[in-house]
Amino acid sequence: MPLHVPPAPAPALRSVLAALGSPTAVREDRTPALRAAQGPLSPELPLPVHVLDRITAQPPRTRLAGWRFLIHCGDRPVAAADTMLTPDGWAFAHFFEGPYVSATERALRQAEAMTSHYQPRLLSVPELYMLTLWLHGAVGADASAGGPAPADLLVPLAPAPPGIAAHRPHRVADLLPVLTHRLSAVPLLGSPA
Repeated sequence: MPLHVPPAPAPALRSVLAALGSPTAVREDRTPALRAAQGPLSPELPLPVHVLDRITAQPPRTRLAGWRFLIHCGDRPVAAADTMLTPDGWAFAHFFEGPYVSATERALRQAEAMTSHYQPRLLSVPELYMLTLWLHGAVGADASAGGPAPADLLVPLAPAPPGIAAHRPHRVADLLPVLTHRLSAVPLLGSPA
């Protein structure tokens, strides 16, 4: 398997297991898909979620925002769980469902069919409401650190911003200029269009 999924911090996994195991352990209700699930639920495929803070910086600046677990019921994902780092350590943040759950699973299957070896991560570009599967070439790297290397691959997840093809792998060196151009064309809130 060309994907080398990094292990999540044990407290992050424990917090998700606690949230799945006890409805009273979390403040929010489970998602409809979790409430309707028939059978055991298991958190799988932990992925570090990095946020692209400064696209124009060289190299681009990212920060670790949390870990995401796909919640499987049987052989299919029904939801996801996010964790976040707090002053007390890793904690459960929330459950969610929607198009990014199945899009993440699809992109991971695509990546498993590739011949090169990668460490999968998620990279969020908040200014464009964009999430990508980041295939990092340094498979033994610390999953909580580092930024996208020019030869790493980014696979935009659906729904992708207009003009950017979802589920098509792009080299970081090729996609970042497109994103930079796109950001320069986006008017700031409160500015004239």
